[in-house]
Amino acid sequence: MSLNENPMTTPALNNPLNQVTVKSTARLHMGFFDLHGGLGRKFGSIGLSLNTPSLQLTASIADQLLVTGTSSKRALNLTQQLMSKLEIKGHINLDIQQHILEHAGLGSGTQLALAIGRATSELYDLNLTAAQIAQLTGRGGRSGIGIAAFDQGGLLIDGGRNTSSTLTTKVPPLLARYDFPEHWRILLILDNSQPGIHGDEELMAFSQLPVFSESLAAHLCRHVLMQAMPAIVEHDLTAFGNSIQALQAHVGDYFAPAQGGRYASKHVGAVLQHLEANGVACFGQSSWGPTGFAVFESEQEAQTHLQQLKTKFTDEVLSWMICSACNHGAQVSANKF
Repeated sequence: MSLNENPMTTPALNNPLNQVTVKSTARLHMGFFDLHGGLGRKFGSIGLSLNTPSLQLTASIADQLLVTGTSSKRALNLTQQLMSKLEIKGHINLDIQQHILEHAGLGSGTQLALAIGRATSELYDLNLTAAQIAQLTGRGGRSGIGIAAFDQGGLLIDGGRNTSSTLTTKVPPLLARYDFPEHWRILLILDNSQPGIHGDEELMAFSQLPVFSESLAAHLCRHVLMQAMPAIVEHDLTAFGNSIQALQAHVGDYFAPAQGGRYASKHVGAVLQHLEANGVACFGQSSWGPTGFAVFESEQEAQTHLQQLKTKFTDEVLSWMICSACNHGAQVSANKF
């Protein structure tokens, strides 16, 4: 269905669904590899879908719009925006049972928007794609990682925004997708004292940053194409980590004037510097942070490092979580009653 077409304004008569549950998960944004944009595309990026933290919501046809549970204010705004644009003459009851921490660099806003859109699409038999929902809700303007994570999961590489096109809302195309090794574990380092840059602050930060080096963009693209991509196929964490470190160092330093340093959180930054000094291959900050991450070969290795970190870093603003990758997209279940 084209976004220019007028969708059904009431539930399809042959649609037996009364209730839809959608579960999606957080994602890491591991870095941009072309912030120059000289070839007509900008913000190509690499990211990873996680199996936790997760979002779960249930939607059902109702007599009036009602949103309950966590993140309800944000969800209400998204639901009203979506139903207005779709010209739906009906209402839903939306209950959010689990949510992803907001403004932490884990993609909570995109997953919430896509989950609400998918549930609405199922209830009203609209057959909307994730890309269409993203356009309707204003997601995916720079990165397509969160949208691809909702669709497919895994390790994801997108082609950034087409800066030469008039279609400024078009979702960046997915260029490559890989299963992430099942036995690798990701340690999340969370700073509960501050949010990451978002909203108007994020827009202002991008507008005030200088032009990114063209030669450095080319260098980072080479790291992704000739190091990260073959390394993930060969399950070579050291080589994969070297590529991520190149992106994290150069892009982090480029964003430093906006976020106060290579890493947004001084607490998370100290942990990441400690991991680097101890030879950990793959680590960094997700998106604008403040969440940091590190990747390990096994659960045992991740647990060993976590216990050492908890002993050394005792500040109460820090919390920790070990998770694995999610190699599938959002899960949708529908019921009739």
